[in-house]
Formats: sequence, C-alpha cells, structure tokens
Amino acid sequence: MTAMLTLEQSHAECRRIVRESARNFYYSFIALPRQKRRAIYAVYAFCRLCDDAVDEPSLTVDEKLRRLAEVRQLLEEASTTASTHPVFMALADAVARYRIPLRHLQEVARGVEMDLTTRRYTTFEELRTYCYRVASAVGLICVEIYGYREPKVRDYAVDLGLAMQLTNIVRDVQEDLERDRIYIPLDEMERFGYSEGELKAGVVNEAFRHLMAFQAARAREHFRKGLRLLPYLSPRSRTSPAVLAALYEKILERIEARGFNVFDGRVSLSGREKYLLTAKTWLKSLMPAHVPETPS
Repeated sequence: MTAMLTLEQSHAECRRIVRESARNFYYSFIALPRQKRRAIYAVYAFCRLCDDAVDEPSLTVDEKLRRLAEVRQLLEEASTTASTHPVFMALADAVARYRIPLRHLQEVARGVEMDLTTRRYTTFEELRTYCYRVASAVGLICVEIYGYREPKVRDYAVDLGLAMQLTNIVRDVQEDLERDRIYIPLDEMERFGYSEGELKAGVVNEAFRHLMAFQAARAREHFRKGLRLLPYLSPRSRTSPAVLAALYEKILERIEARGFNVFDGRVSLSGREKYLLTAKTWLKSLMPAHVPETPS
C-alpha cells in the first residue's frame, strides 16, 4: 500500500480482510447500511491485525509482544494524525463518524496480549476480564455503530460478547491445549473433580460432561441477557447481532448434542446450515420488536 491510498480503497481492503478471515462475521454484516457496514469491517480488520501479530508460531513471545506493541502504536497515532495504513485509515474514519471510544479498541489489544502472558485462569472472574477485552469490548464498539438511545444497551452488548467468547472456549478446548492454554477456570475443574491431566489426555467422563455443561449453561445465560439488546436497535442493525448469536447458539447446541466431546474434531456448521440459519434469522429480526419496560 502507498501513501496515495484513498479512503475508499482502505475500506475495500478492510472488507477483503473480513471476507477472507471471518466469514461468519462477514455475512452477518451484509444487511447493515453501507456506512455502518464499512465501519464494522474496519473494526474487525483491526481485530485481525491484533490476532495476526501474535499468531505466528515461529516467533518468540517477546517478538509477538513487540509486533502487538507496533499495532497499538499505530492505533494511538491514528487517533491524532492521518494514517497511511489502510486498516487504520478506515478505522479512524469509523471512530470519528460513530464516536467510538478509543478505550474499547485498546481493550481488544490488551485482551490479545493476555493470550501471550496468561495460560491459566484460576477463577471465572479472572477469565471474565479476558472475555470482556477480546469480545465484550468489540460488542461495545459495534453498538456505537449500530446506534442506540438506551444506556442499558451497553450492558447487553457486554453480555452478548461474553456469551460468544464462552462458546468459543467450550468449542476450542483441544486447539487451546495445543497452545498450552486452558480457559476453563481451574477452581471449577477442581469443584467438578476433573484434573488438568485428564483434560490433556482428552478424557470425556461424567465429571467432564458436568463441568462442560456448567460452562455451556453460563454461556446460555449470557446469551439470554445479551439478546435483550435486539429490540433497542433498528431492524437493519438488529440483524447483525441476531445472526451472530444464532450461529454461536447453534454451535453450542451441536456441542451439547455430542455429549461435550470436543476432542473428536472441531464442532462447526456447514455452509448450507449457516446460509439457512442466517436467512431465517434475518427474516425474524426484521419483524417489529417489542421493547419490554422491565426485562426480567
């Protein structure tokens, strides 16, 4: 990319990044109005940059931290000066247009950094901080782009982010183990009588199923709370979080149907399943939504 890159080209590059690396997210954004859709692409392209900075297996932790620091520096510079980097040029446009608080983007980078510095979580409160940074902070950015009037929408966005990240954790146990990472709280493993050694060995017994059912129930509770935000959004904005939630809840349902055996291949949805679920959710979310006065 050159210094002569236009804003339009920068947004096109962000769209390409999201289309190629985050297909579930890409299709959930299609119904958004053009300006909102471009802003969302810029945010997710930034998240991809953060992930890419630390995902190269051949690099040392110090090298990954240095690369992530460079991304964070670019973010800081883009908040005060005109950037020539395609992602940060588009991101600066989105931040200015929708008044996105810089602290939410900074939290995303902090969350990614935790993957390099923290490999175990003793309690859920510790894990919640991580989930907030890598997922809820993104949700808080998204609702600024979607547009809302009620402050409670921010709380619902936090819950929906937690639900999605907790689903990722349940699904990706095996992949995380291969990176020597365990996101299931250690005190809960102990409570259910399941050891780290058994986890590494891929043991699926009653203790493991009860442990994972507890994780899944927590995720579902956060989905229940998080989906309260839908009636507060415009119909076209509503489709985006509705589709994402539907896809993630379907993955959780598939894991439960497997008896929580997450060691026997990654649980995923076929392209046809994603298409049908997306279409069904789009249609449903475009219907008039009732806003409860005092949601339970």
